[in-house]
Amino acid sequence: MKTSFFKIFFASLLALLIFSLIIFLIGVWMIGNATQTPKPVIGNKGLLVVDLGIEYKEQAQDDAIGFLFGNPASNIPGLYDMIRMIHYAKTDSSIKGIYIKAGDNANGFASSEELRKAIIDFKQSKKFVIAYGEVMSQKAYYVATAADKIYCHPNGGLEWDGFSSSLYFVKGLLDKLEIEPQIFYAGKFKSATEPFRAVQMTEPNRLQTTVWLGDLYSNFLQQVANSRNLDTAALHKLATDGSVQTAADALKYNLVDGLKYDDEVKEEILKMLGQDEKVTINYVASGKYAQAADYMQNNGDDKIAIIYAQGDIVDGKGDDDEIGSDKFVDIIRKARQDDDVKAIVFRVNSPGGSSLASDIIWREISLAKKVKPVVVSMGNLGASGGYYISCNADSVFADATTITGSIGVFSIIPNMQSFFKDKLGVTFDGVKTAPYADMGSSGRPLSEMEKHFMQASVDSIYYTFKKNVAEGRKKDIVYIDSIAQGRVWTGQRAIDIGLVDKTGTLQDAVECAARIAKIKNYKTQEYPEKKSVLEQLLSGSYKNAVKENTIKEDIGEQQYNLLMQMKKVQQMFYTPQARLPFEFDIR
Repeated sequence: MKTSFFKIFFASLLALLIFSLIIFLIGVWMIGNATQTPKPVIGNKGLLVVDLGIEYKEQAQDDAIGFLFGNPASNIPGLYDMIRMIHYAKTDSSIKGIYIKAGDNANGFASSEELRKAIIDFKQSKKFVIAYGEVMSQKAYYVATAADKIYCHPNGGLEWDGFSSSLYFVKGLLDKLEIEPQIFYAGKFKSATEPFRAVQMTEPNRLQTTVWLGDLYSNFLQQVANSRNLDTAALHKLATDGSVQTAADALKYNLVDGLKYDDEVKEEILKMLGQDEKVTINYVASGKYAQAADYMQNNGDDKIAIIYAQGDIVDGKGDDDEIGSDKFVDIIRKARQDDDVKAIVFRVNSPGGSSLASDIIWREISLAKKVKPVVVSMGNLGASGGYYISCNADSVFADATTITGSIGVFSIIPNMQSFFKDKLGVTFDGVKTAPYADMGSSGRPLSEMEKHFMQASVDSIYYTFKKNVAEGRKKDIVYIDSIAQGRVWTGQRAIDIGLVDKTGTLQDAVECAARIAKIKNYKTQEYPEKKSVLEQLLSGSYKNAVKENTIKEDIGEQQYNLLMQMKKVQQMFYTPQARLPFEFDIR
């Protein structure tokens, strides 16, 4: 009986091992086979699709599972990839036009600005651009105004309400829970801590938000007015009067060119392509075009390193969607020490984060600048710590709608003594060898002397921040203090006050770096280097993406964003932060 059991056990174990080995070999074969998949064929009379519902992050997002099964079109190009593809399509005979899917827009204002500029440039080829959306958001409409024709579903609509920015406050919740957020900050506009210490916006925060939100809205109105041959005042009045409530209203006020069903839009496109109505339109997804087109145009022995810094700035290596100080120091140092790299373009899209991690990255940028040109290009955000790591470059570019500045520091130490005692019945006691040995413990409040220590630390970091900005921007520190104070600026205003040099795209920054380095024929090398499909699967990054999408589907996009904001709140505790005032929601 016992012998029979062991025979069955070992036979089953062997079968499991053999099965696992077979699965592994099949996986390796699939990876190898997918890697060798030939370039997709575009075919004739292609229509490049710019889907605004997709978020084009700074770097391409490879779909590991789609890649394994030979479906490269499932990959999502990076923003710069999209810009270069649109420019390439301008002279690509297989592409006859662009189709903008303009329902919602998952991209930030600066990203949308770069896409819009590229599409306007594309139109110089005399190829057509059509935009269509069933229900168009204002941000999607902004990009859509680059099209020759904008169509809306007859029973859909166009959002035309003006811009708003909302902020949530949790002070009342913390009071009910008897949790005291002991807050220390430098800069009267540094309002990142407002949700924990106030129940509504402070006047300085209301002032700065009114200004930067007004700047975004003015830019929006001006660009729409230019494209539609309308007056900005009349456009603003449509929003204040609530005049655009239906698709018919949008047509009445010349915001769109027609109300059409999807089949009617397809019929018009086929006519423009000179094709029979029975022909299927050759829509070319951006992921497919990225695989098929030679849009990189890299030639020459010299290199320009493009380093993408997107996400929160954190200590250590960080995750794939974070700017980890250890990881980025290694990347910048590698580019600095590579003699073939003649210049560095540092693409920053960050609200900031850890002040220490920001200073560590700033130091490495400063070292690189001594050896070769360093040019910064800001995306949607280059604020607080995001500005810290940018300020010492040879030249700083930003889009007009980039959110930047926010030069300030804060720190939060939670005191949860009453919460533990009154709500949970938990108390704390212990022994220490010095009065400040347990400083920062959440189980007791800080003493007055400890509060003095904390504020002094924040003030010291703030001074260093201002000093580094003053040196990098070649300004007096007193002047920098006057425009700092944690205040948020748009890219256009940042030029006026000297925090940014020029408005421009990432491509403009690359061309600037080439001029400073005095090179003409060059290729770009992008960092962080892409992970292979196998690395993605083994690292669990794809698993995390699936998990994120699953949670979003279960609880909804807005609730998920709130959950992520609360998670970031935890990261703010204890570690001094150079972070954007708040997670603002613009609609």
